[in-house]
Amino acid sequence: MQTPAPDSEFLPARFQPLLAAVVGIALAGMAIWFVAVGGLRGGLVHHDLAPTSDAVFTVDVNTASVEELAQLPGLGPSTAQRVVLHRTTRGLFTSIDGLLDVPGIGPATLEQLRRHVRPIGAGEHP
Repeated sequence: MQTPAPDSEFLPARFQPLLAAVVGIALAGMAIWFVAVGGLRGGLVHHDLAPTSDAVFTVDVNTASVEELAQLPGLGPSTAQRVVLHRTTRGLFTSIDGLLDVPGIGPATLEQLRRHVRPIGAGEHP
């Protein structure tokens, strides 16, 4: 392999301004694109964050397991166990308001649960 002579150029001097202009135009184009897609105001997609979802987790309190019930807002594993115990000893719930009979579920907790409990019976809505 031969070493180039010290007086030879990799890129002739007449092409260097042209290359500088192309690189400058490319950099300007990238900067314009970045601003146009919202880079300065945070409009770019953050790939590490999951997209938000409008889906709501719902359960049927008359068939749900302790594990399913424990995922509902305001219920933990012990309250979920009491829901299942109430259901097995006193029978199925006939309305969502029947959850108020379960120890540990009050009006505030029931309001948190309403959108997550499937309707019980005809005409009942969570």
